[in-house]
Amino acid sequence: MRPKVTIVGAGMVGSTTAQYLAQRNIADIVLIDIVENLPQGKALDLLEAGPVLGYDCLVSGANDYAATANSDVIVITSGSPRKPGMSRDDLLRVNMNIVRSVVEQAAPLSPNAVIIVVTNPLDAMCHVALETSGFPAARVVGQAGVLDAARFRAFVAQELGVSPRDVTACVLGGHGDTMVPLPRYSTVAGIPVTALLPQDRIEAIVERTRDGGGEIVRLLGTSAYYAPGAAVAEMVEAVLLDENRVLACSTYLTGQYGITNLYVGVPVVLGAGGVKRVIELELTEEERAALHRSADAVRTLVEAMRNL
Repeated sequence: MRPKVTIVGAGMVGSTTAQYLAQRNIADIVLIDIVENLPQGKALDLLEAGPVLGYDCLVSGANDYAATANSDVIVITSGSPRKPGMSRDDLLRVNMNIVRSVVEQAAPLSPNAVIIVVTNPLDAMCHVALETSGFPAARVVGQAGVLDAARFRAFVAQELGVSPRDVTACVLGGHGDTMVPLPRYSTVAGIPVTALLPQDRIEAIVERTRDGGGEIVRLLGTSAYYAPGAAVAEMVEAVLLDENRVLACSTYLTGQYGITNLYVGVPVVLGAGGVKRVIELELTEEERAALHRSADAVRTLVEAMRNL
């Protein structure tokens, strides 16, 4: 039997994630949504694309969580998207309730699954998923740094006129305006970005990366979905194929980087069973201070949820 992936939320992020995963042909996919006929219609459309694109995995849609039973990975994309003028944090109350409801229904049916949270505000929603599921922290992880690093890589590649395939990037911190791109740990074919670009251009790229989601919201009127969907698919593949990929993800820290009991984006080894270990980088005092400021912003949201 193929592995099974449930994607909760058949909106643009969820359906795009399903498309990218189907093209990888590594798992059967179930799309779940509360809107009647929406997941069924999108799933059927994706299934019918298989003969043309060369995949034969099963793609199905449902409104009932019974269809998700025994999933290996549960991806949570459902929630209210950002609209112009909104921050990720504005979504806190509404999406907290949505994520809690999703996990209450999905987790008992797939007690061995890895949960990948996509819903914003991402790091805070990971706490909701962890507490509601009762899963080990290693099996609840947030998609953050993969997307943020992809944006950083794209901007560096554009600036230098090189292939983004040769660009690596490292982005730490919460998935929001306080994220911490690390040019010192970002390279082009092994060459540090700091040796290829002047400081003012690096700073401009760092700022654009931090505002990457907001820039798309201003252009589209809603949140991004192509790049987030691709980032989730990469994480799902790492888990299902036990690839031991080194990816920046929102993970539960227990003292690493001087941060305790908090979901924050850091490099991890991602494979079967979720997060296998956290990789601790040597940071300068300035980088460490920026990471702790980002962590403080996440902790503020987590504490705010307890009062809602």
